This record gives sequence, structure tokens and C-alpha cells, in this order.
Amino acid sequence: MRCLTSTVRSTAITCDHPEGGAGGQVVREESLLPSDAEVVPLVSPFTEAINGRFRGLKAFVAGATGGTGRNIVKQLVAQGVPVQALVRDPLRAVTLLPGSQDGCVELLKGDVYQFSTLPSAMAGCNVVLIATGSQPLTDPFGPYNVDYQGTVNIVAAAKQQGIEKIVLVSSIGADEPFFPLNLLFGVLFWKKRAEEEVQRSGIDYTIVRPGGLLNEPRQGQPTGGVVMEGPATFGLPPKRTPSGPILRSQVAEVCIEALVEPAASNKVVEVVTDQAVPARPYSELFASVW
Repeated sequence: MRCLTSTVRSTAITCDHPEGGAGGQVVREESLLPSDAEVVPLVSPFTEAINGRFRGLKAFVAGATGGTGRNIVKQLVAQGVPVQALVRDPLRAVTLLPGSQDGCVELLKGDVYQFSTLPSAMAGCNVVLIATGSQPLTDPFGPYNVDYQGTVNIVAAAKQQGIEKIVLVSSIGADEPFFPLNLLFGVLFWKKRAEEEVQRSGIDYTIVRPGGLLNEPRQGQPTGGVVMEGPATFGLPPKRTPSGPILRSQVAEVCIEALVEPAASNKVVEVVTDQAVPARPYSELFASVW
């Protein structure tokens, strides 16, 4: 399916689709959206999910240009799930989130800290994935503004828009007030408060706590199988030490599977890897956590 886009506010999409006819134009007017929620379609919004398990989903992704967020968007697109990605700089995001004919990615200019940008950006979606992350070394207020208040705003918008599922990427150690990372302006403290906001929302949720994130496998080391446990399993002694770091792409896969696995409903899961552990179906992994 070929798709060509024109302007941001009034988008003409050229594709072979019944609404526009062969080679015709389907015009999606965005002029009703506020200027701080401008949409930049990258590929056709008419592609249905390739995998039947994901059919009917339309995902809103916050933190889409971060390391884990990019992997989430990439994997959603690979499954044919239309994506509305909240970004602060659409022009930069275009270079980080290339489109694909297998799905739909729309870039919506906004900020999780500015609630007014969220409801319209989320409109039409039924699932939300939150992969935001602060940079406390450069912004000491980031853990509160981004990790906590940003999540509070997303949850409020999700309630307005009738969202059916929220997946939040948090962190191992969120239960531990004395975890070393909290020296960075309480980053895990505020992540825990964000988790609680999601849990109180009344919306079905899965909270994913990875540990030891890697962008790529370490040279000469095979990728271990995903190990999934319940909350407060890994951390400082006497808790278990994580057996191995986890790739961001694996975290993204956990998040995507959480959208459709019934056993992931209303759970907090901690994920690491272990080279001695074989790959297991996610249905089994989620079912093993109580």
C-alpha cells in the first residue's frame, strides 16, 4: 500500500482503499485539533493488524522517542497496530520513528506535563503504553514532572477517552526507598507513585519493571530468556539479584504481549533475563505471576 502525505493540518493520503478509490485521495482533516496536538501521519491509517491477536487495537504511546519507546512503536507497527505517538519535536521524531507499510504511526506534538495536549492526542485509541523516562542528572525536577505528574496526566486523559488498557514501564527497585537510584532526586520514589496512580485508575493495567536495560546484546554473549516474577522479587539483599540485564526490545515485547494476554491483567511484573533459561511463551510467563 503506497501512502503519500501532504500537510500536517489537512492530510491527503494517496492509497488504494475503498474510501478513496484506487489511487484516490482520502483526506483526514486535523484542523479541529489544537495547535499543540498537530498530527504528522507517516503511513496509511487503514492497514489492519497483521496478527489477529492484535486486531482492533489502536495504541497511544508516550515516550515514543526514548530507547524503550522506539522499540515499542517498532513492534506495534510490525504487528500492524496503528500508533499515535506523543512527541515534543515531530521533525526530530520522524528520523527516529520511520514509518512502515505494515501499520500506522502518527506523530502528535505534545508533552505529558501539559495535560491540555493529551486528550485530543489520545482520541480514537483504546490502549495506552507509557515508556516515559526522566533525565534527573540534567533535570532534577524530571522524576516528579515526567515520571509522576506526566503519568497522572496520562491516566486522567485515558479515563476521559475510555481507554481499555494501560501498560506502564517502571523499574525494578520501585518498592525500595533506599535503592541507590533514589539518590537521583527520588526517581524510583516517583515511579512508584506513578504505578499507584495507574493501579487506582480503574483501567485494566500491566506494570512492567525491567532491570539492567541494554540497547544491544553484549558482545560475545547470547541473549538470555526472559525471567518474569512478581513485584519486589529483585533488588537489594535479601531480595534476589537480577540474573542478567534485559534488552529494550525484550521489554517492548513484554509490553506488547501484555496488551493481549489475559493473564497480564492488573499485574506488576519484574523482568530480567537468564542465559540458562529457555524462551517460554508469554502466556505462561504472565500466568506464573500472582
